[in-house]
Amino acid sequence: MIEAAMAGVASWAGRTVLDIGCGTGFHLPRFASTASAVIGVEPHGSLAALARRRTQRLPHVEVREGLAQALPVADASVDVVHARWAYFFGPGSEPGLAELDRVVRRGGTAFVVDNDPTRSTFGRWFARGFPEVDPVAVETFWSSRGWTRQPLDVRWEFGSRGDLEAVVRIELPAPVAEDALASHPGTTVDYAVNLWWRGF
Repeated sequence: MIEAAMAGVASWAGRTVLDIGCGTGFHLPRFASTASAVIGVEPHGSLAALARRRTQRLPHVEVREGLAQALPVADASVDVVHARWAYFFGPGSEPGLAELDRVVRRGGTAFVVDNDPTRSTFGRWFARGFPEVDPVAVETFWSSRGWTRQPLDVRWEFGSRGDLEAVVRIELPAPVAEDALASHPGTTVDYAVNLWWRGF
């Protein structure tokens, strides 16, 4: 659903895509199916290595180690940027956003995906786990810089209860994670996100 919403704003077919904080490269093959070139940037070497392994048969995909605030990418060299949970909270992301100004070509589009703690089951868990995150301040941060918000309702669906529990324990502080799991049966979680985008 997130990719469909992005494509409704700006297509990456035949264009150069930059995935910031690409992790193990999960999204890189999806972009590569239509993009002319895909660059993944990941600060953690072990994750970058997994992303390279995932995309080793895709000649137009490259994974580079680097930071959002110092992207290893040439000026005005990318058309579409995807940052999913790489700019979690808005305030504090200014150096990374300055890098977007440098690397995105005229006519390009950047997308940022973050949690919405005001909606959904996971949003309630997130708000309890990270009470210091002020959703009003986050929205003000993005909107005052010319970004547009599209709220999206997505869903986590896991193959087993063990998988769901493992992810929730990674995402949330331990006491909040245990309380959430104790009160939530099954293997699915409704999850609200904000898709932020800006044209250049």
